[in-house]
Amino acid sequence: MKVTVSRKAHFNAAHRLYRKDWSMEKNQEVFGKCNNPNFHGHNYELIVSVTGEVDKETGYVIDTKILSDLIKEHIEEAFDHKNLNVDVSEFQDLIPTAEHIAYVIWQKLRVLIASDKDLEVTLYETPRNFVTYKGE
Repeated sequence: MKVTVSRKAHFNAAHRLYRKDWSMEKNQEVFGKCNNPNFHGHNYELIVSVTGEVDKETGYVIDTKILSDLIKEHIEEAFDHKNLNVDVSEFQDLIPTAEHIAYVIWQKLRVLIASDKDLEVTLYETPRNFVTYKGE
């Protein structure tokens, strides 16, 4: 029996969408107000889902306490109240779009969750704008 277990999390972070190799005019044309040189912030909502076979002994796909602890330690502590462009090494050369943030979160968690489980990350940048990444 395959089941998906999900855990919600939250973090606040600032970012700026821009390319260092583009002019200010080109960045403004492409990214608009998200290109604010003084950055801007979001209250991100994160849903991490793990899908796999239910263990016959424990009844778990993954212990939600373990999943919660992984998210807290590796995502919330790394991203919460941070400037993603400045404080998070993964975004030194990667534009911190919602797409890229979801990808980085997936990469950070993928190595920590058993390889026989599927991992999906859904990241809400706003209540109406969200992305989902399931791996390649």
